[in-house]
Amino acid sequence: MNNMDIIFESQLVEGTIQKRKSQFTIIVEVDGVVVTCHCPTTGRIANIDLSGIQCLLSKSKDSTRKTPYTVEAISLNRPEDKDKSWIGINQNAVNRYVEYYLKNDGFADMIGTGNEVLREQVIGISKLDFLVGDIYLEVKTPLQQLQVHIPDYVKIKKSAPFSSTDRFVKHITQLADSLESHQRAILLTCFIYDNPGFQVIERSTRYEEVTEAVSYATDKGVEIWQANFKIIPAGVCLDKYFKLDL
Repeated sequence: MNNMDIIFESQLVEGTIQKRKSQFTIIVEVDGVVVTCHCPTTGRIANIDLSGIQCLLSKSKDSTRKTPYTVEAISLNRPEDKDKSWIGINQNAVNRYVEYYLKNDGFADMIGTGNEVLREQVIGISKLDFLVGDIYLEVKTPLQQLQVHIPDYVKIKKSAPFSSTDRFVKHITQLADSLESHQRAILLTCFIYDNPGFQVIERSTRYEEVTEAVSYATDKGVEIWQANFKIIPAGVCLDKYFKLDL
């Protein structure tokens, strides 16, 4: 890792998931002890059965919290594999990563340098993630589908088609409308793993509505970019970012 990367105060701890107990909790074995951990994404993680999957955990500074750890990443490698590839699942943390690199000119090719970076800006009926200079920027971190090779030994569950698209449609439409008074607007699709380039693998139940909203936004001039972050026990780095043509 280099000087621009995000170094965790404490290294992440490796554990083995026993099961996902609820939307908000995952049962993990850590050093022989079974612990209830916070799950930072309420939705599904592809259709993977998390039982037996390796994970990385961050320890909470709040000693009174009911869940002392947060599951930051999972790995589809076997437990005995030494060099594991990690897939970050903490959607709440992504905005912190993006903010760090915005403020440290890590996205210079996308958004220039030296811009004022403001968080959670209200526009119309929405609250968008960032205003960078004169550019509104919204961050999305899809986890319903994973664009990675899923080994045969990983269990896959049957699940209903994804249908929760309201916030995405609202936000991308609001980005488009922001162009009436701003020169640029960006939807930044983020992955905490090496995603080759976002594709729709499985259509949602509201695919046509989403497609229409994306077409409306891109016709208005909304730019869609992708950022890949890499997570390891020591920290996070911005691996690459590029413009998408959807």
